[in-house]
Amino acid sequence: MTFRRITVFCGSRFGRQPAYREAAVHVGRRLAELGIGVVYGGGDIGLMGAVATAALEQGGEVIGVIPKFMIPHELAHSWLTQLIEVDSMHERKATMADLADGFITLPGGLGTFEEMFEIATWNQLGIQSKPIGLLNVAGYFDPVVALLDHALDEGFVRREHRLALMVESDLEALVEAMRRFEAATSALSEYPVRG
Repeated sequence: MTFRRITVFCGSRFGRQPAYREAAVHVGRRLAELGIGVVYGGGDIGLMGAVATAALEQGGEVIGVIPKFMIPHELAHSWLTQLIEVDSMHERKATMADLADGFITLPGGLGTFEEMFEIATWNQLGIQSKPIGLLNVAGYFDPVVALLDHALDEGFVRREHRLALMVESDLEALVEAMRRFEAATSALSEYPVRG
């Protein structure tokens, strides 16, 4: 699979460990070096700002998508390739998904988790079939991986949908895994069509 653009989900804060910021800078810089555009939440703060600035400094394309109500609070990045203003969080996620060929999730909070899980759910339901990766910086996503594995063990998640959420601690390995991604069968295929 070839990536023209990848959406990066990440925090609007830097977190407590310097490794988080370092990873965000590395992701932005490396995607630009690979000729892969970055789509992200549009802010100039926290990890999201670090990803965008690093990609821009490397000459990469960076498209921000931000709800209008957040602009005064998230300090929209001022020198992006393009800043798309939308009316809602739902429109933001849909736009970010439409613009990208895949998704990488870095450390973040509730918003980051929500974005990542919604996109994973869209894959599970067959709404889209794009690779989703977690960059497990300093073990940040270990509890999430444990939760997903528990859901698999308890019969709430099918194996192919669990494995479709790729987890790596190295960006190069993650991008390579995402390139080999094959979409799983929709969970809806388990249920007969009624009518």
